[in-house]
Parts: sequence; C-alpha cells; structure tokens
Amino acid sequence: MTMKTSNQIDSQISVLILIDLQERLMPAIDQGEGVLNKCIRTAKIAQLLKIPIIGTEQSPVSLGSNVGAIKSLCSKTISKEHFNACADGLIEALPQNRWQCILMGCETHVCLMQTALNLMNGEYDVSVVVDGAGSRHALDKQIALDRLQIAGARLISAEMLAFEWLKSAKNPVFKEVLALVKQ
Repeated sequence: MTMKTSNQIDSQISVLILIDLQERLMPAIDQGEGVLNKCIRTAKIAQLLKIPIIGTEQSPVSLGSNVGAIKSLCSKTISKEHFNACADGLIEALPQNRWQCILMGCETHVCLMQTALNLMNGEYDVSVVVDGAGSRHALDKQIALDRLQIAGARLISAEMLAFEWLKSAKNPVFKEVLALVKQ
C-alpha cells in the first residue's frame, strides 16, 4: 500500500482510533478524566462529520471494556492482546480510502505509540491528539510524543483537529462542533 502524506488533515479521508480507554485503566492515568473527556468530545465531533471511529481494548478479560461513553461512539471495537493494535486486526478494520489515522487514548508510551509506529510503517498518515492521550506518568507520555514526532507523526490538539476537520464556519455542523469544542 502506498499512501500519500499531507500537511493538512481532511475529514473525508480521516479515521479516528481510540486506544484502550478502559474502565479499569483510566483511574491510573495522569489527568485521566481530562484525557477521557477530550476523547469523548472528539468522537462526538467525528460522528457529526461522519468520520469512522474505531476503538481498541487491551486484554479486556483482565482490564475490562472501554468506558461506556467511548464504546457507544465506536462503530467497531477491536479486542487485542498485542500492544500494537495492527497485530490484532486494526489494519483490516480500517475503512478503504481512509488513510489519515487520528490516534487518541492510552497509554501513550505503550499501545498508542506502538500502534502509531506500525501505522506509519504501513504508510498511513498519523496524527496524535496530545490532549487526548495519556499515560500513568507524564514523563512516559512526553518521551513517547517526542519519539513519535521524530518518527513522523503529527502532534495536534483536539481543538486544532476539530477546526481542521470543519475547514470553514460555513460547514453545516459548525455550530454543533463549536458547542462541543467550548465544553
């Protein structure tokens, strides 16, 4: 597969991937409530813009399912045992013609990073929403973000993403998206 990279994120070719936002894991995440809220709001924006949303769950038998609000926003949820979701079916689950992968979730330095690196190896265009990514320790998150940026991932904020997906205040869902951004 040969995908192009672009300097701009486009809602027509994006897929939102929510990594391991699991009930038993989130209380241990540094600023976990904020991370979870950004993920939920961003997923609601993705739904308004008809962007596919895929969730992953790491060892759900041990760590439990994703938080209910996340699970209900995902069109598919992949149960996985590998830290890299690509090894457990993520690539096959990606919709055709959706090669811009927007990643959010936990833990930044384990599952999110390994999945992002593998997607980039597969020539997908990868963005990581920094305020929607978390680890138990802030240092692990920061080192992972540095490594991902050096490897070619685009680091963005949830608000940047929302407005880039919208493109214009004339977008039919602009007011609904703006209300979510302002929450």
